[in-house]
Amino acid sequence: MLEELTAGFPILSCILFLPVVGAIVLWFVDDEDTVRSSTLTIALVELALAVFVLLRFVPESAAMQFAERVQWIPALGISYHVAVDGISVLFVGLTAFLTVLVVVYSWDTIRQQVKLYMMCLLALETTTMGVFLSLDLILFFVFWELMLIPSYFLIKLWGGGADRQYAALKFVIYTLLGSVFMLVGIALLDINYHQWASLHHSDHAYSFDLLELLTVPIPINQQILIFWLLFLGFAFKAPVFPFHTWLPDALLEGPIGMAVVLAGLKLGTFGFIRFSIPLVPDASSSETTVMVVVVLGLCAILYGAWMALIQPDFRRLLAYSSVSHLGFVVVGLFALNYQGLQGSLLTMINLGFSTAGLFFIAGFLYSRQQTTQLSAFGGMAKQVPLLATFFLIIGLASIGLPGTNGFVGEFLILLGAFEAKWWVGSVAVLGVIFGAAYFLWYYERSMLGPLGSTVKSTMSDLQLREMIIAVALSIMILWIGLYPSPFLRIMNGSVQALVDRLHHQNTAALDNRMTERR
Repeated sequence: MLEELTAGFPILSCILFLPVVGAIVLWFVDDEDTVRSSTLTIALVELALAVFVLLRFVPESAAMQFAERVQWIPALGISYHVAVDGISVLFVGLTAFLTVLVVVYSWDTIRQQVKLYMMCLLALETTTMGVFLSLDLILFFVFWELMLIPSYFLIKLWGGGADRQYAALKFVIYTLLGSVFMLVGIALLDINYHQWASLHHSDHAYSFDLLELLTVPIPINQQILIFWLLFLGFAFKAPVFPFHTWLPDALLEGPIGMAVVLAGLKLGTFGFIRFSIPLVPDASSSETTVMVVVVLGLCAILYGAWMALIQPDFRRLLAYSSVSHLGFVVVGLFALNYQGLQGSLLTMINLGFSTAGLFFIAGFLYSRQQTTQLSAFGGMAKQVPLLATFFLIIGLASIGLPGTNGFVGEFLILLGAFEAKWWVGSVAVLGVIFGAAYFLWYYERSMLGPLGSTVKSTMSDLQLREMIIAVALSIMILWIGLYPSPFLRIMNGSVQALVDRLHHQNTAALDNRMTERR
C-alpha cells in the first residue's frame, strides 16, 4: 500500500479534469443537439481513458499506481497527490461507465435547460473522480464538498417531484453536517503527524498525505476519537442507518441521472475502506467499534428490506433496497477479514450495475406511464417484453441470484461474516430472503398477470438508446457473475495489504499491553 508506481503521462489528471474542462467548453455552445453530442463525446473519451488505466493496471499488487504528486501548499503539508490501487481503480471505471449511460438516458428525457444539465453532470463526474483518486486528505475533502454544488442543482432544477427543493436542501445539510465531523478528524490526524514529526525532527512538519500518515503511530485513545469523527462524515454520505433519511427523498424527487449516481457510487463506504480502516486500524478493530457498526449494518439490512417490501412506489422501494444493500457492505467491511473486505468492495462495484440499473428501469417505466406507482402497472410483460426481460435480469442481480454479479459479492460478505461471528452471518442471511421477497413480489404484480386497467394499449417497448443501456448493464452483470476473476485479481493485492495492516497493528497493540502488564 505504501509503494508507488508512477507513469510518464499524467493520465489520472486527464481523467480528473477532462469533464470539467468539457463543461466549460459547453458554456460557449448554444445548439442543444451539439451540446448533447459534445457531452457524449467527452464522456466516451473519459471512459476510454478509464478503460486504458484498467488495462494497464498491475493486478495482485498493493502499490499505488499511475501516481502523480505536486506540492500545493507546502507550508501546511497539502499536496496534489492522486493515484489508484486495487481499492479505487474499479470505481474510476464505474464512474465513467455510468456517466456515459446517464448521458445516453438524458438524451431525450431532459428537455429543459439542457446545456446547464450537461454541465452539471460533467462537473459531478469530475468531483466524483476526485474523491476516488485523491490520496491527500485535504484534496479529497475539497472534491467531497464540491460534489454538493452540481448535486444540489441536479436535484432541485431537474427533479420530477413536488418536494425536490426540500430533498436537495436536506441532502446538502446532511452531507455538510457529516463533513464538519470528518474535517475535525482530518485535522487531528495532521496534529498527530506534527507531534511525531517534531519529536523525530522530520523535514515535513505537517502532512495530510495518506501514505505518510500511514507511517505514523497514533495512540489508541486518539484513534477511537478520530474513527468516530470520520465515521460520522462517511456515514451521513453513505448513508449508514440511521443517517439514511435523506436518501429516499433525494432518490424519489431527483432526476433519474442523479439517482443513478447516488445509488450506484458508494462514496461513503469507499471512505471507510480507503481512509478509516487503514489510518486507525486499532480503533476500527476494537470490540466496541465492531459491535456498534455491525449492529447498525444488520439493522440497515433488515429495516431497509422490510421497508422496501411495503412500498407501492418503485423508486422508493429502490431507495430502501439501497439502504439494505449498504448494510451488507458495512457488515462485510467490519468483519475485517479477507473475504468480508473483498466481498464488500466487489458489492460496492456490483451495486453500480444492479441498483443503478434498476433506477434506469424506473426511468423507462416512468416515461411510459408517468409514474412508478404499482397501481399504474400490471401485466406489462405482454406490452413490453424486452423491458420486462431486462427488468428481470437486473432485478435478479440485485437479489443475488447465482450467475449474476450480486451473488459473488453477497456470498463473500456472508463468508466473512460467518468467519467473524456466526450470529452476524445468520442475521444477514435474513436480508437475502427479504430482498428476494420485495423484488419478486413487485415484479409479479407489475409485469405479470392480467393487463392493468391503466396500462396503455399502445405502449412501446425499449427504444434504441434504452436498449443500449439495458444491454450494457446486463453484460457487466453476467460477466462479473460468471467470471469474476479479473475483477477480484485487481483488488486482491490491496485487500490483502489492508488485512495484513490490521493484523500487524492488532499484534503490536497486544504486545504493548503485555509489556505494560509486566
